[in-house]
Amino acid sequence: MTPLADARVAIVGLGLMGGSLAGALHGRCARIIGVARREETIEQALSQGLIDDGTTDLAAGVNRANIVVLATPVRAIIAQLEQIGPLLSPDCLLMDVGSTKAQVAAQMERLPAGVQPLGGHPMCGREVAGIAAADPTLYQDCTFILTPLNRTSPDALALGRSLVEATGAHPLILKPEQQDRLAATISHLPYLLACASPAVSATRRASREAMRR
Repeated sequence: MTPLADARVAIVGLGLMGGSLAGALHGRCARIIGVARREETIEQALSQGLIDDGTTDLAAGVNRANIVVLATPVRAIIAQLEQIGPLLSPDCLLMDVGSTKAQVAAQMERLPAGVQPLGGHPMCGREVAGIAAADPTLYQDCTFILTPLNRTSPDALALGRSLVEATGAHPLILKPEQQDRLAATISHLPYLLACASPAVSATRRASREAMRR
């Protein structure tokens, strides 16, 4: 497979995660192409020096790419996987950065035989979103989970590791179901507890006030 330094990398989705990934990889591969829904997003990514070129046309963006990264919400990733396979070059490495993997992996299994799928989930983020919040240092020192499929070749996994390490992150290889359990335990569960805490406090206050009456 094409080494990272010589690769054309297309990043589909230029929000916080995709824009930050583009910035982290900029200058570490041959070319970064950004794909977004809006022209304004492309223009901002160019002005911030995150990408070398950009387009709102998915087919044009992934044309001749050696690596394609889907950096959109999980539902969008699943939908994009249905249409993107025939657009990719043989031996293209197709990755994603979605937070859950079981459904993504199942859809990746349906990709054309020549495409090399590799799930991914960087364990980082911020409370802000959008290209304006993109930060090339976002991935620095974070754990970046990689979930290869049975069909993922050793060369494809090695290239994915190179991409992760180029961002300053640390790759951790897991099975899709392991990644989902881990993400639920250390990411999703604390978030749900934090959301529930105000409601519990409000209920307790209401109960105390009722007892005083």
